[in-house]
This record gives sequence, structure tokens and C-alpha cells, in this order.
Amino acid sequence: MKSNINKWILSSIILLQGVISGQGLSIDDVISTALNNNREIKIAKMEVIKAEEAVDEAFGYALPSVDLSAQFSHFLSKPKMAFPDFEAMLTNATYGILFDEGVIPYDKNKFLPMDTKLQSFAQTNNFETGATVTQILFNSAVFRGIGASQIYLNLSREQLKSKTTEVILNTKKAFYGVLLTRQMLDITNQTLKNAEENLRNVQSYYEQGLTSEFQSMQAEVMVENIRPKVYELENIYRDLLNKLKMVIGYEQSKEIEVTGEIKYVKEILPGVEEALDMALKSNYDITTLQVKRQVDEEFVALDRAGYWPQLAAFGNFSYAGSSDEWKFQTYNSTTVGISLSMNIFNGGRTSNKVQQSLIGVKQTEEQIGTLRDYIVTEVKKTLNNLQKVQMQIDVIERNVELAERAYKIANTRYKEGTATQLEVKNANLELQTARVNRLQAIHDYIVAKAEFDKLTGRLDDKYLDIVNDREN
Repeated sequence: MKSNINKWILSSIILLQGVISGQGLSIDDVISTALNNNREIKIAKMEVIKAEEAVDEAFGYALPSVDLSAQFSHFLSKPKMAFPDFEAMLTNATYGILFDEGVIPYDKNKFLPMDTKLQSFAQTNNFETGATVTQILFNSAVFRGIGASQIYLNLSREQLKSKTTEVILNTKKAFYGVLLTRQMLDITNQTLKNAEENLRNVQSYYEQGLTSEFQSMQAEVMVENIRPKVYELENIYRDLLNKLKMVIGYEQSKEIEVTGEIKYVKEILPGVEEALDMALKSNYDITTLQVKRQVDEEFVALDRAGYWPQLAAFGNFSYAGSSDEWKFQTYNSTTVGISLSMNIFNGGRTSNKVQQSLIGVKQTEEQIGTLRDYIVTEVKKTLNNLQKVQMQIDVIERNVELAERAYKIANTRYKEGTATQLEVKNANLELQTARVNRLQAIHDYIVAKAEFDKLTGRLDDKYLDIVNDREN
């Protein structure tokens, strides 16, 4: 754990130094920051810790239970109860013997009436202390609960992985959206630079009387038409940087820059069957629901535990005493035994609970089926998009090369007086369009690849190390 903390501190220092020095944050930097700062990730990590505590709690029910108790009471008014009058009983018995033996002459007036009399058998001060040890010998709910808690822990871990892949995908989309806008801004700036260079050439020719005022005006209009697009992209770029800060949990008041560029890296894509097999086995949304179904099945078993008896062993030791004058007479007692309890009838509550839990299992199975169908559709669509870009990328690259050559030729011809200003303008716009098309295609490929990785459950271990570090 200390090693992970040191890594995190070192990476934070590197990130801070990169921002201060203007180097910017790489894709790995922003993903690490997002995983450390994202609130949903933090909540998911807390759920894992909570589930681990639930496992320990479940084991605790199978361990012996020890309870201590102590009680002291002082009667302000002693309780009384109706009881035969012992004084009358003793008196009558005594006179009866004397009369029978002829010691004294018989006199019925000597006998007292036999009534009940309120008497107290309690002493004023009483105390009792005790210790009870209980050990579950058999309880289906306890034993099934241990297994259910472990499965719930597995569920919380799968949910953390699922949330991690979601945060990584959103971070990549935001990051590459910033790069796309910045590179489009670069392309537009280059287009503006080309237009301004062309304007200077045209104005120079106009001053020498080699071109018309109309062509000079056209060149100036082309420059002023491009300039607002530069301002617009600059604003979009700033907005996307703020959105990126929000996604990765970065303070809005601090400046941030990103480093890198959108590049096409050709990869060998799996076939449809292979991709579907990967997704249906490894997609974290599916695995999360599959583990949830196991949890639901354990709840069915827990509810059925209400049909089974409970057997427990117990031992009890007590120490007590009582007195009217604070001189206690004390005694102790020890008891051991086994208790058996079993519900015979509870109005059908257990049966109804089992049926509700069974319906929960079926609902989860339907959710899994729906999600599997969605995943199959998304994998096919994303894979088609990736394959489409791979097939088109060579054509797109070739188109950019042709547009660059066409622009150079148009400029050269215009300088030689064999081309019009309109040809230069069109060549410049076509070059911009070709570069933007290439950039957009590669950006879409990168985003589709990120979506494909999420669908197929690809998650780098270094990102798992970040989310599994409890100190973050």
C-alpha cells in the first residue's frame, strides 16, 4: 500500500510540474487524475469496503456470542400477595391438639377464622449479575449469509470495474475532443495563414498593376471569412478544456493544457465472432449483472432458511443476592443446555418471501438478456465503424496529399499568371476540408476504439491499481 501511495504522490508531482511548465497532460495523466478524483469511483470504492465489512459481519454470526448483564433493585414499597394466614393456621392447630389431648377444655371461640392475608416475601435490596455464552450449531440463514456476503463483495468489485471503464471512456472522449478541436484550430490557422499570404501576393500584384482590384477584394474577403472560424474554434477549445476539467475532477479555477495529437495507429481487429465472444464473457456490465443474479439466488436460499430449524448451545452463570439491611445473602447458579426452535406456521410469510425472491432472479435474467442483445448490436456496429475507417484511411491520406499538391500548383500558377484567384481560393478551402476530414475520421476511429475496449472489457491493470488503492 505504501508503494501505491508513493506512486500516486510521484504522479501528482509530475502532473503539477507538467502543468506549471506548460508541457500539458497526456492521456494517461488525465485518466489517472479522473480515477483519483471521480466521485462515482469513490462511491464504488466505498461500496467495496462496505461489502468487505459485511463479510466479516456475516462470519461474526457463526462465532460464539458472549453477553454480560447486571441489575440492582431497591423496593420503595415491597410487593405483596394474598396467602393463607399462617398465624391463624398455627393457632388453630395448637388449640386443636390441646383440646384433643384434654389438656384444656374445648372452647370453639379459641379458633381463629382461616382467611388469606397480604404478605411480602421480597427483600428490600436485590442484585443479580450474569454471563451468557451462545453458540450457533445449526442455522441455515447464518451459513447461507456468509456465502451471500462474499458474493455481494464480488458484485461490488465488478461494479467498481464497470464504473472504471465508464469513467475511462468518458475521459478519453473529452480528452480527444480537446485534441480534435486544437488540431482543427491549427488547420484553420494554417488556412488563414495561406489566405493572408495569398492576400499579400495579390495586393503586391495589384500595386504593380498586374491584377485587378476585384481579385484583390476577393482575396481580402477570403481572409475575413476564415478569421471568424478561428475565433469560434478558440472559444470551443476553451469550453472543451473546462469540460475536461469537470470530467477529471480538476479545479475550474486552475489552468490546464493537454499534450499529444490525434494519430492513426493501425491495429489488427478481431473478427465478429471473436469480438462477440470477448464482449459476452468480459464486458463488465454483463459480469456485474451475472454476479447480481448470484446474489438474488442467495437471497432465495436465505428466505428458504425460514423453513429450517435453529439449533444452539448455551451456558449461563449468574451471581445474585438480597438483603433488607445491606448484609447480602448471596448465591450463584450455572446452567448449560441446547435450544431447538423451528417455525411451524407464520401465515405463509416465508413462502411469499421465497416467491418474491424468485421473481427477482427472473427479472435479473431478463436484464441480462436485454443487455446481451444490446452489447451484440453495439459490438457489431463499433467493429464495422473501425473496419470502415481502416479501409478508408489510405484514401483519405491520399486525398490530403493531392489537396496539398493542388494548392501548391494553384499558387505557383497564379504567380506565373496562368491561374485565377478563384482557383487559389478553392484549392485552399479543399486543402482545409481534406485535412479536417482526415482529422475527423481518425478522431472517430480513436473514440470507436475506446468504446470497443469498454464493450469487450479491456481494462489496463495500471488503472485497476489506481482504483483498488484505498488511500486515494
